[in-house]
Amino acid sequence: MTRFLPHVTVAAVVMDGDRFLLVEERDRLNPVATATVFNQPAGHLEAGESLIEAAHRETLEESGWEMTLEGYLGLYINTAPNGVVYHSHTFLARPTGRVSETLDEGITGADWYDTAQIRALEQAGRLRSPLVAQRIQDTLAGHAYPLTLIRDLDHPDTTS
Repeated sequence: MTRFLPHVTVAAVVMDGDRFLLVEERDRLNPVATATVFNQPAGHLEAGESLIEAAHRETLEESGWEMTLEGYLGLYINTAPNGVVYHSHTFLARPTGRVSETLDEGITGADWYDTAQIRALEQAGRLRSPLVAQRIQDTLAGHAYPLTLIRDLDHPDTTS
């Protein structure tokens, strides 16, 4: 029997006033597509890394921004069109400053968008997954939990 192994990922909903940080990237699920898609800074958890460390790393690598985590939005589970199941641990964050112009391979830009612009991207089918809009809706509804909700015995000093 094949063991079920979902992909563990992190995402950061970085909010500045009424705007959200989104990264624009090539659609990895449709490599022949000419249009790009938009996502929160997000990526896979690496071996030996805490969820919080991964959120900081992915945000910096994909957007060039450093941030401060303010809460845990929750675990978002989604099956991609290719059948891969993602368990995305999502954090609420505030920007502290852009420190790099270098972005990860496949990322074509990082910028700030308000809810009307994000809604237009959603209607045009340009969000990477339904998680992007759901995370923003949950943020606006105030659905964040304390970071202490995460108990990481391998990384006890990682809190923000």
